[in-house]
Amino acid sequence: MINLPNILAIFRIFLSFLFFFLLVNLAGICPNLHQSWINYFATLVFLIASITDFFDGYIARSWNQITKFGEIIDPLADKMLTLAGFIGLMYLGRANPWAIYLILIREFFITGFRVVMASDGVKVSAGMAGKVKTVFQMVAIVFLTMEWFFGETLLWISVFLTLYSGFLYVYGYVKEMKLRKNLG
Repeated sequence: MINLPNILAIFRIFLSFLFFFLLVNLAGICPNLHQSWINYFATLVFLIASITDFFDGYIARSWNQITKFGEIIDPLADKMLTLAGFIGLMYLGRANPWAIYLILIREFFITGFRVVMASDGVKVSAGMAGKVKTVFQMVAIVFLTMEWFFGETLLWISVFLTLYSGFLYVYGYVKEMKLRKNLG
């Protein structure tokens, strides 16, 4: 079902492509455009996309418009946006490859793990750790895109929070499966 929250998530996917393009290709297309302007344009697109992440979830919950499609497309759009940022920034040499590798590994693992959880009928929500992780990732991307001080530090904080929230996903699943085993 297509509703406003799902339209916002689809729009975020489009913006993730635009953000990546601006980040890695605009300098080659517009060589006379100063790098700071490229950073501003890319950051603006990223911030608009990040705001849609907040609003699609808020609208879906408050207007009772949560759909199966939305449960799939929203986290996918989030990952596409953050990965566009991290991969683009690594390509530009602004982000540590090890940090990006650890974030990617966690994201792919948890995406696959969600399939396992769904096949077992277990639903583990992101929780506060997942939300904090996302905020720190987005702030780190903005700082690195703008080439501001503390960008690399924020990136490593994001790595820690990303791995920690992944651990909480696995822990929540194990806990739920033990509870089911004890009840059954």
